[in-house]
Amino acid sequence: MRLFKTFRSMGRKLFGGSPTYDGVGGGRRALAWSVGNPGAVAAMLFTQHELRAKSRDLVRRNAWANSALESYVANAIGTGIKPQSMVQEATIREAIQALWCDWTVDADAAGLTDFYGLQALACRAMLEGGEALVRLRYRRPEDGLPVALQLQVLEAEHLPVTLNTTAENGNLIRAGIEFDRLGRRVAYHLYRSHPEDGMLAPMSGDGGLTTVRVDATEIIHLFRALRPGQIRGEPWLARALVKLNELDQYDDAELVRKKTAAMFAGFVTRLAPEDNLLGEGLSDPNGVALAGLEPGTMQILEPGEDIKFSQPADVGGSYSEFLRMQFRAVAAAMGVTYEQLTGDLTQVNYSSIRAGLLEFRRRVEALQHGVIVHQLCRPIWQAWMAQAVLEGALTLTGYARDGTAKRREYQAVKWIPQGWQWVDPLKEADAMKAAIRSGLMSRSEAISANGYDAEDVDREIAADNARADAFGLVFDSDPRHELPTPAPVVQPPDSQPQGN
Repeated sequence: MRLFKTFRSMGRKLFGGSPTYDGVGGGRRALAWSVGNPGAVAAMLFTQHELRAKSRDLVRRNAWANSALESYVANAIGTGIKPQSMVQEATIREAIQALWCDWTVDADAAGLTDFYGLQALACRAMLEGGEALVRLRYRRPEDGLPVALQLQVLEAEHLPVTLNTTAENGNLIRAGIEFDRLGRRVAYHLYRSHPEDGMLAPMSGDGGLTTVRVDATEIIHLFRALRPGQIRGEPWLARALVKLNELDQYDDAELVRKKTAAMFAGFVTRLAPEDNLLGEGLSDPNGVALAGLEPGTMQILEPGEDIKFSQPADVGGSYSEFLRMQFRAVAAAMGVTYEQLTGDLTQVNYSSIRAGLLEFRRRVEALQHGVIVHQLCRPIWQAWMAQAVLEGALTLTGYARDGTAKRREYQAVKWIPQGWQWVDPLKEADAMKAAIRSGLMSRSEAISANGYDAEDVDREIAADNARADAFGLVFDSDPRHELPTPAPVVQPPDSQPQGN
């Protein structure tokens, strides 16, 4: 700190006593700006547990936070990011795809969903908790699986952020991750069960608070790295936690205020407190006078009685605009659009919502290809293929013998996310057709953009055409047949004479 102050003093002397940037210095506007500059590891080490706990709390009880996460998962994963093998030989490519399709049904170690459901589960765990762990569980041949491999998704709490020590082999353990002398991840030290479940967890054993060393080749650590050197993930709600929580409290307080004010229908004043109120009896044991009104009532007041009806204050004309501005700030902090966060579409048109969706979908595509495909899908595909070859479910000549180049040839794959649904499908389809006709896009690329495999689509088209030919069916969507041009419709002459 002393060295920092010395450099700052030298800088002021060099530049005439004024700071080079507005944010530097101890002037009136920056006097209360106390900053810190922790490294990527230290920043998450001391804040991750609290950030994750608050993020999970908001998602559980706050509809807006849950809506934003659901929107992200639905757009990033949807029905799944599916592989398309790029092996050149058709028979091998079809065998790989068929075996993968069989395996995806049994991919979940818990048996609750398929591989694409696990993608959504892992993505949601990453968004809510900042990171997710996927463990590769190799099974026995007698388990009867298409490939003896299953996946187990774990929440980030299984990896203790407070475990920072030196292992017996001399490797450093930081935030539960073991690194070798070259900085490579070699193992993860995981709790046997969720530490917040304790004895309630099915695999709790002695309470689940003992860690197990798992080789890094069996663990997929899914998180978005925001800084170089970062080793743990940050919850995606981190920048919206305070504002969203206080906004929720404010909206609840406004609702309670209106509800309380609405409970008072009117107030009766009288000169003689001992008289009955509106002729309906005395007050209750708590001193509250009982009186009511019914439809069509014509009440005659006693002498000296008067009624004043309650006029609760309105929330004001700026209430909705204030909420809208706050929600826009929350949406920006969470990386979604205002409309996705709130479901409010009252102030959008085709152009504005399309522009917003394009920006959002660019973010989602970066998440899909830079995080989900690279960190999750790619290593699972490689581990699955290696296990399939090892147990003989796939016959790939030279896969294990000819080295890395041959393995990469067999492992070549294209991951296809679910296609986007646009606001005006006709305009988008016409634009895509024009791009194909002008040579700016291939049919395969256009089909992949809709989330389908071009080879599957071509096989379906061929099968449809063959079936139509077998039954003698001709459709106007089939360009192989030229349908007769319908005769023009001739209107009968008008029977009434035309006037000038």
